[in-house]
Amino acid sequence: MTSPSPSPSPSPTAPPLGRALCAMVTPFTDEGLLDLDGAQLLAERLVDDGCDGLVLSGTTGESPTTSDSEKAALVRAVAEAVGDRATIVAGVGSCATRHTVEMALEAEKAGADALLVVTPYYSKPPQDAVEAHFLEVADAAGLPLALYDIPGRTGTRIEPETMLRLAEHPRIVAVKDCAYDLMGTQKVLSRTDLAYYTGCDEFILALYAVGGAGYISTVANAAPGQLRAIIDAFDAGDTASARRGQQEAMELIELMMGAGLPGTVTSKALLGALGLPAGPVRAPLRPAGREATDGLLTAYEALRQRAVNRVSGR
Repeated sequence: MTSPSPSPSPSPTAPPLGRALCAMVTPFTDEGLLDLDGAQLLAERLVDDGCDGLVLSGTTGESPTTSDSEKAALVRAVAEAVGDRATIVAGVGSCATRHTVEMALEAEKAGADALLVVTPYYSKPPQDAVEAHFLEVADAAGLPLALYDIPGRTGTRIEPETMLRLAEHPRIVAVKDCAYDLMGTQKVLSRTDLAYYTGCDEFILALYAVGGAGYISTVANAAPGQLRAIIDAFDAGDTASARRGQQEAMELIELMMGAGLPGTVTSKALLGALGLPAGPVRAPLRPAGREATDGLLTAYEALRQRAVNRVSGR
């Protein structure tokens, strides 16, 4: 008698925010005003080219220099443009808990699907205060929360033990991980159901390979399809193509994220050079110079051409 066929493995649970998310720039007009038409065009392009989530008003979206009303208007415009084709994650972090709660409620009212909440910055609260901050926001809001762990900017880490406790809250579902601590990340991954998204483009494949949910990428503003191809290849079992895709993207990643200019500046410079909505950055940021922009454009074109050659078999 033949042995029965093994039961098929259950499908993995879909990540709560999607897999391929872009930390979208906030387009401005030449006069520095919020460009909602440009934001809608850019959002549609990003979704068409492979993003299944858009993070608005994060670091790349110039959250420190946009007003609460601009943030809410941006959520409404982008939600209108992409509908249910992508998850809209609204950045609502602040150094003040009360203000963060207010922004969370406004983002929910404006149509966000989830919230990105950064560790309170500047005041360097101890871990019990960090935990209380996130819990107060999670209790007040009716949306899923992603915690934004970026100690290089905030001055305060969300320690793994704190993350383990926060994971018990039903609305805290994800982490944007910019802590550069793969050991701590894996500790939390192995003991919770939190969905970890790398916010460091150089770690897209590395974190995904150890159980990450995907990425929240600044570089995806310019190269959404090329980055999506990395995780698609990995999911298909083609680890060689995934590795090659990550390596091929590294020149552009380094120029956009590791060459001394903020990712907001490099993203807007490259998008502008490509004729896509972006506009100027707001002070205190300053625009990229011609040499930096030319270098970004050269690296982008090289990455795009490699993708074209691969599709055509060359």
